Amino acid sequence: HVQLVESGGGSAQAGGSLKLSCVASGYSFSDDCMGWFRQAPGKEREPIAAISTGTGNTYYADSVKGRFTISRDNAKNSVNLQMNSLKPEDTAIYYCASTGPRYVGSCAEWTEYNDWGQGTQVTVS
Repeated sequence: HVQLVESGGGSAQAGGSLKLSCVASGYSFSDDCMGWFRQAPGKEREPIAAISTGTGNTYYADSVKGRFTISRDNAKNSVNLQMNSLKPEDTAIYYCASTGPRYVGSCAEWTEYNDWGQGTQVTVS
């Protein structure tokens, strides 16, 4: 059973930084994709970043490109999201998600993420 647990959310001022972490349990990273999504009040959930745990290739939404950085630590089964130059419009619940192991598609196939964390709130003022 795959379990994803996010941490690191909170409040920040515009222009500030926050770092989110997600630890996966129930399996070991193995050629899968880990992604971060977010959902703002009244809006649909949107993908913002993803990383291949095998190749390290990364993918970003235009809205966060140049400001957010996704990274992974395969030894710790964890993925991080460093968020810099935060804006009020970054306020949302942030979710970690996984495609599961031995995934052969693109990490930017956002409908292929099957396992989800509980989410962590990020508020930027």
